[in-house]
Amino acid sequence: MGSLLALLFGALKLGKAGGTLITMLISLGIYSMIFGWRFALGFIGLLFVHEMGHFIAARQRALPVSAPTFIPFVGAWIELKDQPMDVETEAYVASAGPFVGTIAATLVYFWGSYTDSALLLAIAYSGFFLNFFNLIPLPPLDGGRMTAILSPRIWFVGAPLMVGMMFYSPSPLLILITIAALPALKKAWHYDPADPDNQAYYAVPTSLRVEYGIFYLGLAAFLAVMTHAVHGMIQAPTG
Repeated sequence: MGSLLALLFGALKLGKAGGTLITMLISLGIYSMIFGWRFALGFIGLLFVHEMGHFIAARQRALPVSAPTFIPFVGAWIELKDQPMDVETEAYVASAGPFVGTIAATLVYFWGSYTDSALLLAIAYSGFFLNFFNLIPLPPLDGGRMTAILSPRIWFVGAPLMVGMMFYSPSPLLILITIAALPALKKAWHYDPADPDNQAYYAVPTSLRVEYGIFYLGLAAFLAVMTHAVHGMIQAPTG
């Protein structure tokens, strides 16, 4: 505990990066008490990689962005200080997190399979599930921002999925996400393709919509398969 406090006080001297380190260490401490420090470290590492995907993509598009912030049992996020000027930029930044996060989870999966490590497989599963859940096509999740390039009305596909998850596995986090999604659903309900502002924001070539659509479906399919497969591996009885 003393070393953790020393790290926290030291992080206060690091400026903006210190906020990321402090919230990361707090999350690490809380998760460690529940799941053990090895799993907690791996899980937070995958969260960090996911958020850095968003961070790097935002910087590539010249968007001012904050360093990641962690909150236990909620996850992590970055804050865009300026909103994207078009839907393709929004989709690009949103896609980068699940994409990079999936690569990281896959590497952990191969590492765990090679070493026959139940711990690494459990960490990989958490990464696959995290990124798969984030692909639900409903803001503020990444999937909602990725699929906006197809049409905001696709969010009405994500709404029943979220409601179904709340019935299957109720949690305060799902309720918060659903509440946060209500303004976006209201916007989608009143979406007018002929509105000049909408035409300016959502104007992208059909070929680009197809590319993002294929990418989204391919990533979702891969994550669905891996989440199911790795869950079976870590649940399989050992003899």
